[in-house]
Amino acid sequence: MNEFEMIKEIFAPLSEGAPGAFGLTDDAALVTVPTGCELVVTKDALVAGVHFLPDDPPDLIARKALRVNLSDLAAKGAAPIGYVLALALPTECDRNWLETFASGFDADQREFNISLYGGDTVSTPGPLTLSITAFGSVVAGQMVHRSDAQPGDLLFVTGTIGDAGLGLKRQKEKSKQARSQEASFLIDRYLLPRPRTQLAPELFNLATAACDVSDGLTADAGHIAAASGVGIEIDAVRVPLSQAARAAQADLVELITCGDDYEVLFTANPSLAGAIARWSEQISLQITKVGRVVAGSGVRVLDSSGNMIQVPHAGYAHSVG
Repeated sequence: MNEFEMIKEIFAPLSEGAPGAFGLTDDAALVTVPTGCELVVTKDALVAGVHFLPDDPPDLIARKALRVNLSDLAAKGAAPIGYVLALALPTECDRNWLETFASGFDADQREFNISLYGGDTVSTPGPLTLSITAFGSVVAGQMVHRSDAQPGDLLFVTGTIGDAGLGLKRQKEKSKQARSQEASFLIDRYLLPRPRTQLAPELFNLATAACDVSDGLTADAGHIAAASGVGIEIDAVRVPLSQAARAAQADLVELITCGDDYEVLFTANPSLAGAIARWSEQISLQITKVGRVVAGSGVRVLDSSGNMIQVPHAGYAHSVG
């Protein structure tokens, strides 16, 4: 199957919900947003052996690649519209692999009401690499930035922290027989992130700054602190942990510095704490107050007595150069 046959037979059906994709028969696509809205664009690349294991199921590789981008849109308060895909394929990715891979996109397109608008495919002797550019819409002037946190704000996070890092460890274990319910939960959290797209309608009204938790809770809190020119304090005892993570008895510092959680971390004025609690209940999403914004710089993790906990490294960071 050559490149054009692959596009026509496997990927073109994923564009059916997007008239501006022209069935993937043109050189470019048209993307429209509702009147009074702006286009929000984000991009993430995933490489086998770095962001996922080479033998992870193809459909879950696709879904993870898409969902990490949707997570970025969620943290900006944007409703997702669609995406474009660049795919560098090793020769071992045969038609069966590609069809399973595409089925993952199809499943998530249905769940999140989005479509494929285009992309590019190439062959590579190196590891499987895929890059997705996703776009969404937000009311003009209402994208939530990293840079607007203020001293006195409270710090909140959705969901639970550290599950994906523990899940990666379990997934790497050679024995995959008779996994416990807790291990299966953690592996699922690693393989299939949950982008918090339900935040889109209200995030701007409640948050002063936000980003998604991709590099680790402390690292991403540091991104907000640096962009806003403030300090952030995290209360260790308030960090939300799943039952499975508690059962694993992992070190808290490990949990707050491992990546791939894809929760949303945001700051908000204390006067809105009640509204955030009601919103959390309304959208059936756990939102936990985990700290505060202070004058200064950097991130400090505090124990129950207010003493600083040493964190050797903030989170995951790629080496470049």
